[in-house]
Amino acid sequence: MSELTAHLDVPLDRGAPAAARRAVTAVLEGWGFHDADWLDAASVVVSELVTNAVRHGGGCVSLQLEAHGDRVIVSVADGSSVVPRRRDPDGIGGRGIALIEALSAGWSVENYQGGKRVRVELTGSDGEPGPVRC
Repeated sequence: MSELTAHLDVPLDRGAPAAARRAVTAVLEGWGFHDADWLDAASVVVSELVTNAVRHGGGCVSLQLEAHGDRVIVSVADGSSVVPRRRDPDGIGGRGIALIEALSAGWSVENYQGGKRVRVELTGSDGEPGPVRC
């Protein structure tokens, strides 16, 4: 099975989540994912991951996409080894992990180059074609 990948370095500023959303949407559309609701959900996941990495991660932030059929893995790496966790949703910034869980098939954290990488699995919506094959 063919696999598609993309790697993006993310700027460390408050515009990073929006820039990452635009870039990821463009890549996924180029790969053949066109369902607007699915792309919106993927954008929310990317925004949450990048926001957390910029706010709490430190060091360089990188984003990677992998497409395997109708399954997409979004990974964001940063320089912190602190594992994200659910927070009180009534507190400041407490909904990110809950949103990721609601919009994805699952997520995990792994050690990565002295920091961590958060990986989120997204599955295509019903009727969503898989990516264009090379």
